[in-house]
Amino acid sequence: MNLSAFFHKPISAIPIGLFRILFGFMMFVGGIRFVSMGWLDEQLIHPVFHFHYYGFEWIKPLYAQYMYIMYGLMVASSLTLAIGLFTRISALLFFLLFTNNIDFTAYDDQGNPANTPGIYSKLLDVDKVDLLIAPYATVPTAPIMPLVKQRGKLLMGNFSFQVNAKVKHDMWFNNAPWNDADGWFAGFLQAAKDSNSKTIAICASDQEFAQNLANGVRSGLARTGLSSVYDQNYPPTTKDFSSIVRAIRSTKPDVVFVASYPGDSVGIVNAAHEIGLGPSVKIFGGGMVGLQFTPVMESLGSKLNGIINYNTYVPGMPLKGIDDFFKRYTAKAIAEKVDPLGYYLPPFNYATGQMLEQAINASKSIDDKAIAAYLRSNTIDTIVGPVKFDAGGERANQRVIMAQFRGVKDKDLEQFRSPQRQVIIHPSADKTGDMIYPYEQARKA
Repeated sequence: MNLSAFFHKPISAIPIGLFRILFGFMMFVGGIRFVSMGWLDEQLIHPVFHFHYYGFEWIKPLYAQYMYIMYGLMVASSLTLAIGLFTRISALLFFLLFTNNIDFTAYDDQGNPANTPGIYSKLLDVDKVDLLIAPYATVPTAPIMPLVKQRGKLLMGNFSFQVNAKVKHDMWFNNAPWNDADGWFAGFLQAAKDSNSKTIAICASDQEFAQNLANGVRSGLARTGLSSVYDQNYPPTTKDFSSIVRAIRSTKPDVVFVASYPGDSVGIVNAAHEIGLGPSVKIFGGGMVGLQFTPVMESLGSKLNGIINYNTYVPGMPLKGIDDFFKRYTAKAIAEKVDPLGYYLPPFNYATGQMLEQAINASKSIDDKAIAAYLRSNTIDTIVGPVKFDAGGERANQRVIMAQFRGVKDKDLEQFRSPQRQVIIHPSADKTGDMIYPYEQARKA
């Protein structure tokens, strides 16, 4: 049989007909689901950032009513395609309208690092996503680093710490404002020096993130003139911190540094408030994760007063575009019944979108290597300030602040919108006030 005869041989139209029917109904159901879940408004009408196709940078999202009309036509064309009505026109119309979509796929890792390798394998092999954003925090991110490096994929980090130190993936870019532990706690150790402190107690969770922080502080003791009088790690399963606080109090330290996760931070603050750290303590805090979260701040209330702790953003920081972001965020957060303040993570997640948007527009590509090359070579303007990456994909221009809680009252969420409740003592460029010490005096300030 020659080639011409092969291509002109009659075959059954049933397979292509079944494909048309199944594809049309799948797209119809998918379109209805997209609208019913509110994703049309969230991702296409009011997107956090807007990706452009190469050569079509001039295209902007339509007004809401036109977007709904356009999407309605797309859903209708998928149905007419499935039932075989005006198939050629339906197929063309669906193609033209569907190419406007960008799908955002997300899975809940439930905070369990054992889940993340499987999730990201599915994103790559089943969902076949173009761009990857890491899960929140160090522990869930660390297990996926070898996978992402092996696949040669760009990964935008999400507030992890030092996960690329050993893997050395050249397409890793962390959105957090820190780099190494020295830069993270320069402000805390400087506060210890400024208060003429001589001794320190270190209490840290026995997990990678907290240990990295504690090790950074340990390595900086000699140059700040501090000597350790207490240095203990506690199991991540610890619930009662009263014995730890009593042990710290018995050593009469000038400084108490804590590296903890949210639940632990609450337990330690409560125990310190109930038992007391003793009159010798000048500074208390450091690396307590959770004290930046609205529910935790509202719950602890006045128990926070006097604590000096790291943060990433507090009201009063001079950042271009941040006020407009929070106006839009607050309205949406209240409607969705999520964190109404959103100071800790949301601005930096938005900044991740800004980084990708600028890199894609400049490189005119969604190729991982092209985006990575741009991010490595340029300073990106974002709502959290200019972002510059070092060779390891961490922040070359760190901006971790140390802030002291003051005048916090119980059961008052709105008070945290005021710059007076968290006073920045470091760095000097963002400073809004001087440190108050000792700790007992600061608690009453």
